Parts: sequence; structure tokens; C-alpha cells
Amino acid sequence: MIFNKTLSVAALALIIAAGSADAQVKKRAPKPSPKSKPVPAALQIAGKALPVDPNVLIGKLPNGLTYYIRHNEQPQNRAELYLVNKAGSILETDAQQGLAHFTEHMAFNGTRDFPKNELVNYLQKSGVKFGADLNAYTSFDETVYQLPLPTDSAAVFEKGFNILANWAGYVTFDATEIDKERGVVLEEERMRGKNAQERLSLQTLPVLLNNSRYASRLPIGKEEILKSFTPETIKGFYSDWYRPDMQAVVAVGDFDVQRVLELIKKNFSGLKNPAAEKPRPEYNVAPSPGTVVKIATDKEFPYTMAQIVVKHPQVIVKTEQGYMQNVRNTLFNYMLNQRLAELQQKPDPAFLYARTTYGPMLGKLDAFSSIVVAKSGGLEQAFKTVVAETERARKFGFTLTEFERAKQAALAGMQNAYYEKNKTNSASYVREYQQNFLTGEAIPGIEFEFNYYVSNINKITLEQMNALAGKFISDQNRVIIVEGPEKDKDQLPDEKTVLSWVNTAGANLTPYVDNVTSKPLMEKAPEAGKIVAEAQDEALGTTLLTLSNGVKVILKPTEFKNDQILINGYSFGGTSLASDNDYMAASLAASIIGSSGISEFNQGQLDKMLAGKTVNVSPYITDYSQGIRASSSLQDLETAMQLIYLYFTSPRKDADIWQGNINQTKSILATRNLVPGSVYQDTLSAVLSNYNFRGMPATVERLNSASLDKAFSFYKDRFADASGFTFVLVGSFNADLIRPMLNTYLGSLPSTNKKETYKNLGIHPAPGQINKTVYKGIDDKANVQLIYSGNYTFNEANNIQMDALEEVLNIKLVERLREQESGIYAPGVKANYTKNPEGRYTVTIAFTCAAANVDKLVAATLDEINKIKQKGAEPGDIQKFVAEEARSTQVQLKQNVSWLGLLLSASQNGEDPDAILTHVKNLDQITVQSTKETANKYLNNTNMAKVILMPEKK
Repeated sequence: MIFNKTLSVAALALIIAAGSADAQVKKRAPKPSPKSKPVPAALQIAGKALPVDPNVLIGKLPNGLTYYIRHNEQPQNRAELYLVNKAGSILETDAQQGLAHFTEHMAFNGTRDFPKNELVNYLQKSGVKFGADLNAYTSFDETVYQLPLPTDSAAVFEKGFNILANWAGYVTFDATEIDKERGVVLEEERMRGKNAQERLSLQTLPVLLNNSRYASRLPIGKEEILKSFTPETIKGFYSDWYRPDMQAVVAVGDFDVQRVLELIKKNFSGLKNPAAEKPRPEYNVAPSPGTVVKIATDKEFPYTMAQIVVKHPQVIVKTEQGYMQNVRNTLFNYMLNQRLAELQQKPDPAFLYARTTYGPMLGKLDAFSSIVVAKSGGLEQAFKTVVAETERARKFGFTLTEFERAKQAALAGMQNAYYEKNKTNSASYVREYQQNFLTGEAIPGIEFEFNYYVSNINKITLEQMNALAGKFISDQNRVIIVEGPEKDKDQLPDEKTVLSWVNTAGANLTPYVDNVTSKPLMEKAPEAGKIVAEAQDEALGTTLLTLSNGVKVILKPTEFKNDQILINGYSFGGTSLASDNDYMAASLAASIIGSSGISEFNQGQLDKMLAGKTVNVSPYITDYSQGIRASSSLQDLETAMQLIYLYFTSPRKDADIWQGNINQTKSILATRNLVPGSVYQDTLSAVLSNYNFRGMPATVERLNSASLDKAFSFYKDRFADASGFTFVLVGSFNADLIRPMLNTYLGSLPSTNKKETYKNLGIHPAPGQINKTVYKGIDDKANVQLIYSGNYTFNEANNIQMDALEEVLNIKLVERLREQESGIYAPGVKANYTKNPEGRYTVTIAFTCAAANVDKLVAATLDEINKIKQKGAEPGDIQKFVAEEARSTQVQLKQNVSWLGLLLSASQNGEDPDAILTHVKNLDQITVQSTKETANKYLNNTNMAKVILMPEKK
């Protein structure tokens, strides 16, 4: 289960993100906007109310329970059922701290109709995966349960409403189950917390949230209460706040709406509100005059960062005026962050990361938040740079070219959503209705939003946009937080210094200059190649084309999305063909070239040229292959094809991008050893690569050995010969209509017919038993990984057995380590198998626990593995895997991204792609005996690495 344990101030500054755009229009001199105080505490913008989407049925039962029901066929034969409670940790008494979240856990550990773990057991056998599908979360103001179900089984689907009703009013809180779950909840806290970010949050949240109730009601609660509360205490929270007048059922999916309404009435009408009903108190974060500065440090925090948060009263979008203000806010965020992105492309950027945004916060607040992560010793420069950009926007405003690009980006996003209106995933609607219930946020529907957007976005003026910075920026109700490593404590600024930085950052500013170009991406199309061979696969609906330059193209037209095309083109080779001396440069080549623009255009110009287009193209180089990933709308497919062509033929060498990336990587490496998890991961990488330097983290020395010339030369070599490339295209296109485009841009790629492939460098774990323990960290937190590895014969029959073994192991370890031992929150079990460069497998078992429990839990893990090796999997566990795999396969076969992966994998591994059509049928090959044989073959304790992170010895 997920819970919002702490609200990272970094997260507050990263709430809204935008895309990219451009336009060629005349520039106009911007006007300055004045500084102002925060807006008054009027929480709503007056005006005409937004309509309610007519496609959703909203109502209330006599007991006050609200329902939202919508028919939606994406994905087919599936439904999303949610129970939303307006009850979170903010409602806990002092004695109940942590029990809102604990209540969520207990809903899965015994209800009236599902004693103990029967609910999870039933759903798993119905194909619902615990954790991945079946889940819940607890936050400050709400607790939400999610239940995705198949609708092609009436019994399972209808049972889902009974399950929601059991959560809503019939959790039993068995004392024995409570005691067993205490350890699980504490282990969840250990896994998600017990780190530098948690410790810093405990220092900074009281300041950020002005010592409000939000600062003292973190959803995880307090350890001493979790260990000792009585059943009566948690039952008190449940009976007070889990009641129908504070609950909503949200049902969206491929079903009959009236039948669902009947099921809701049948299952939820019997729920009753308490006789002595408590009014739900409303809490907020009171404003504070002036600016509060907080400096916080931690021994294990690797960065120096600053956050500036100007708090404003929350605005809930309910009216047309409020909607348009929200659009303006989004445009503002986009334009300001585009400027910060340009600064990041300099040869020596002033910061490692920066983001500024206006958006939702907590406690009925919105916030204008800036966050900046500095290089070592560079906090002042980083801080002033980010403040200066917001001040530049306040003083001089935005340019008309920036404004037009932002509108194009916004329109492109809205247009995409509109085009996909009948292919939108049900979960997207659920989130909208959930917010409507919790906050009253309007749900006008995509039809209204699209038409309103198109009709009104051009009514927004540049003057309105330029006034926003003055509205958002203020020295009142402002919090500035500086966080850094404890070792740098003496170098961090004091409050007076921080305030002086803010006040002087805007000195000597000049207006922003928008560097745009009117040139086209390509002056003329290349000389086209032609199709020389063609083969159809009627079963899969695919076409294999061979072009005159040797390039192969696999086409799979689909109707899963109305306007989405996914592309991946690859050939073998990768960094395996680089010499040891050139490996560092080779490993950086694709990311550097992919960030350097294309042809004669730098990255900033390229981003602006792609204004309002739905297109994304990036080159990649892995250990054993190189290629291009891309996605686009049908309208922008030619732009995607042009970019693919240019990444082959006209990659751009940008010394500024190279130097900026090298400097930033060195800065990150300088403090990497402060973080226990990073040190642990470095050890794991060393073990899994048998200490081959290619599998280990970069070092400053190795970075110094790399050069842009080497990286650029390696990149050009990898893309000099397209004859070995295979491109897979999946999505909403007509295969016949796009052939000329394929001939023009793929058929014209350079071809030398090298017929090269990768080198097998033999990088994998050494055979035998390996035991490594890393001692790092001040908290009682241990990470354990058991890694089995060896040779493997890659084929469909073996792969199915390995997948089954993975899930059976996961089920058994949840039962043993979580439910029985109460020693972990969730195990991570992953079976990986590859054919290239050679047949190899790894089975990794990972978990987090208390240091004192490591040996006991490792022994319990090995005991469960031994049981499977001796007796095979239990039939019930096999049934769960088969049901889950069958359901997930049905969903995947209706997704473009899944088909892209399937066709790509079949091509790379020389497998029959038609095998996917018999995959579900082949699941009957999994038996008790087959799981026993698979476990004995692959879980060999004499060929296992055990790598453990333990806290530092005291």
C-alpha cells in the first residue's frame, strides 16, 4: 500500500510540468509588472460555473454516499472501482497518529465477508495482482482504495462492489491481525523512510507548514503509537470517519451503467452513519508575515539545494474564469521553465537542476515554488540565477514568441486529449472524479474543455501573462529552505545572507532574448530508396518491408489509440565494440548527441522548432545495440522521420553540452559516497559485473579520459551503416499511405553492408557463492539482495516457467516474510533472462528490514525456496499466476507500447512473434512438477551472490 508519508518540499516545487513549442512571430517590447503582496484569502474566482460532464452519472444514496459511474471501453472488459474516503491522517487524535494509514492496511486483513487474507487470496485467483493492481493509499485528507477488475466475469465484477462495501463499513480489526500488521507498517516506514530526506523533512515541514496540524500529522504516524495502540483506538477512528456521508464510489469501465448503479445501491445502502456524528473539521495552514528562512543539514544528504516557497490561498477551479486563470498559470510555468532549461545547456551551468512552478500545495494552499540544486560550493550562484530568472520575468515580462510557443504547446496537449477521447484509460477519469469529490474541482469533460480552450486561449493577452510574476512573487508568507550535507554546515549561508541573495539577485538584469530561427528542419528531402521485398504476417497483422539500403521495417497498424505512433529502430553493436580506452566516451555518446540539437540547430533552437508538435525522437546506445526511439502523432510522423534521418546523417557536436554534462556528473560523483543506497548500488554493480570496469560506476578519472571528439566519432561510427537496422512501427497509421515516407527517410539512410554485430564481453556475475556486506548509514535499515545467476536457454517454454517461478516466489515470500514474520513490507522478486549476447539468467530477491532481522529473514527466504525445490509450487499459487498472466496479457495485446516491445524482442532474439498468440494457452504447461524442476535448475545456492547493506558499526 502507498502512503504519502512526508511531503517533500522538493515535491512541492515539482507539481506542474509542461511540454515544448515554438512560433515565428514579431517581437514586441515587454512591459514590467509590479511586485505585489499575495492575493487576498478569497478562495474562489467568481464567474460562470463550469458544466458537469454529461457522460458521468453522479448521485447520492439516502445515507449520503456519493457515486460516480461512467461507461468507458479502454481497456476493454475491464473496470476501475475506487472507494474514496474524506478521511486521512489530519483527522487523527494525538493517540491515533498513524492509524488512518493502519486502517487502510487492516482493510486487507479481515472484513465481515473476507476473514484474514481471504480478500487478497480471492482477488489473486481472479487475476488481480496485489500491489500492482489491488492497492490503496493514505494521505493527509483522504484514503483511497483501488480495485481494477475484469468485467467479462460477472461473478468477479459484481463481487468487487461487495469488497468495496466491506472496506467502507465492515473491517473487523481482529486483535491478532492487528498485532501481526504492526511489524508490516513499521517496515513500510523503514523502507520508505529512515533516510536523509525524511530527517530533513522533519526539520523543514514545521516551518513550511507554519506549525499547522499538517506538520504534525504525517500519515505514517509515530512508532510508539504503532507499536502500542489498542484495537479500540483504531476502531474509534474507523467508526468516526469511515461513514457513507464522507465516502464516494467511483466506477469507470466497460460495463452497463444501470447495472452498476443497482450494484452500488444493493451493496452500500445498508451502510449507516454514526448516531452521534462528528462534524468533519477543516484545517488549513495559517499565513505568516514576512519571510522565514530555515537551514537544515544531514550527514547523508548529498546535495546543496534551496527552495523558495511563496504561499497563496488555494483556488479550486469551478468557474470559466477560474479555468482560464489555470490556463494562464500553466503557460507561465511553461515559459519560465523553458528559460531555466536553456540555462542548463550552457557549458558551465549555474545549477545541477532547477524548476519553478505555480501550483497546488497542502492545507488549502497554492504556492509559487522554486527549487534549485547547486554544485558543490556553488549555492550562491545557483540561488541567484534562479531568483534572477523570476525577477527578469517580473521586470520585463515574456516575449511574444515565447507566448505563442507556450500556447501552441498547450493546444497540442489539449488536442491530443481530445483526439483520444474514446481511447482514454478509465483510470484517468477516476482521478478526475476523485478530485471532484474531495475538493469540488470541476469536471466539465474533454468535449467542453477542448472547445472552450480553442475558443478562448487566444483571448489571453501578453499583458495578462506579464502581470502574473508580480502576482506570484512576494516577500510575504514566504519560506526559504536551504538543505545540505552536514559536512558543509560551516559553508552554508545564514538567514541574513540568504535574504541578501534574494534582494540582490535581480540587479543589472536585461530583457530575455528569444533565439529563434525561421529555417526548416530540412531544406529538401533526401533521394528516396525503394521497397525491394515484402512479407505479410496475417495472424499478427504485420508487414515486413526490406528497403533497397538493407533497412528492414516491421509495420503493425492498430486502432488502440486514435493518434499515436511508436517507433524503435535498432541494430547490434553498441559499446561492446568500443575499446576499453574509449568506453567512457562511447557510453556517453548517445545522451550527449541526443541533447545537442541536430544539424545546424542547437537544442534550444530545436525545441522551439518543434513547437506544438507531438513528436519525440532520441538516439540510444546500449551495451550491445544502438538505435532510435520515437513517438509522434500521424500529422507529425514526417517530422519524426526527418529527425531520425538527421540523427543518422547530421548529428551535432556541441562542446557546451559536453562540458556541462561532464561538470555536472563530476559534481554528483563528489558526494555520491554520502548516500548509503548509492554506495550499496555501486557494490551490487561491481558484483553483478564481476568487477569489470564497464559494469561499475563512473569515476572522475575515467571522465577525464573521455573527450567529445571520441564520443562524437563513436556515435557517427555506430550510425554510419543502416543496413543492419530494423525499425518497428506500431500505431494509428495506414501502412500503404506511409510507404513513400519510409522510402524517403529510412530508405535513404547510409548503407555500407558491414554486417557487424556485438562482441560478447562476458560481463556477468562470477560463479560460486559470493557474500558482500556494506556498512553504511546511521539508521537501523538493512537492504538485502540474493542473486541467483547462470547460463540459460532462451525460449518461450523456459521463459514461461521462469515467469511463473518469479510470481510463486513473490507470493510465498509475502506470506512468509510479511504476513507470518511481520519482518518486511514487500519483497522484490525479479527473474531476468536474456539471449544476447549469450543465454543468461538472474533471479533477484530483495527486501528491506531491521538489521537484527537479516539473518532470520534470509534463512526464512531460503526455507521457502527449499520448499518449492522439494515439493513444487502449491496448485493455488499456480492458479494465481495463470489468472494474473492471462488477464495482463489480454490487456497488453490492446496496447501499442506492448506490441512495440513484443515485435522488437522477437526481432532481436530471432523468435517467432506469433508465439504471443498462444502465450495464454501455453500457461497450462505450468504444473507443480515444472515449478519444482525450474526451482532446482535455477535457484542453486552454490551459485548465489548475497549482498547486504547494514548500518555503520557503532
